[in-house]
Formats: sequence, structure tokens, C-alpha cells
Amino acid sequence: VQLQASGGGLVQAGGSLTLSCATSGSMVRVGTMGWYRQAPGKQRELVASITSGGDRNYADSVKGRVTISRDNRKKTVILQMNSMKPEDTAVYYCKVHYNAMDYWGKGTLVTVSS
Repeated sequence: VQLQASGGGLVQAGGSLTLSCATSGSMVRVGTMGWYRQAPGKQRELVASITSGGDRNYADSVKGRVTISRDNRKKTVILQMNSMKPEDTAVYYCKVHYNAMDYWGKGTLVTVSS
């Protein structure tokens, strides 16, 4: 199982960005998929997650600004971020729970300028 995150970059405060995470490998019944982020000097934290049934969970810091979605057929997970703030600057990682294991993608850097 391999995960490839894309979509990071530089955006101005108030702008929007969409992150995508594509998976490869044969997987049946992928579990919860999610996005995490790690800012410099801080611990990695959950941004948003979505279960196989579509239940979503968001960090308080992004509620109302972020939407997570998934395509179960393509086994991808998308993070749409709006009204971005400088404090959203971080390396973003996608994670997939599959077959009792967690798989992480390499991070994609998101920088929000003020």
C-alpha cells in the first residue's frame, strides 16, 4: 500500500487549496482515511478524517473551513481548505487505515502567507 499526497503549495491568507491523496496497491474495504498536519516545532495533529461510511471528524481549528471527502471506488481522499490562515502552514500527511494497519503518505507542504 502506497499513498501519494499532492496539492500543497503557497497560498495567501483567505485563499483556498485542495489536497489529494491517491492510494496504490490492492485494497478491499479501506477503513478510515484522514489528513494530519505538522507545523514546525509542533506535534502532528489530526486535521480531518472520514470513515468508510462517510462519518466525518474535524479538528476544532478547521471546522467550517475544511471539507474532507473520499472516493471509495478510486480509494482517494480529498481535503478542501478554504479561508486559510497563516496558522494552517504545515506539512500535511494523509493516512489510511487498512487491514488493521495505518499507512502514511509522504507529506506535502502547505504555506499560507499573511
